[in-house]
Amino acid sequence: MALLNYLKEYRSRMGINQTELGKLAGVSRQTISLIERGDYSPSVTLALKLAKICQVTVEDIFEYKEDEES
Repeated sequence: MALLNYLKEYRSRMGINQTELGKLAGVSRQTISLIERGDYSPSVTLALKLAKICQVTVEDIFEYKEDEES
């Protein structure tokens, strides 16, 4: 199971860096970096906050993909 995300693309479109997005969302730059790399799945609250900051839906930023097994 994987949670794919497009946070980096939306952040880039906004013209802000990880530190600035972290401050807007109330988290550290490291947390934003971990989310963007796919090493951390945010809480529902944080996902909603990030979507609101980016002015999109949660589904625009995050996509759930199940592992495909033979």
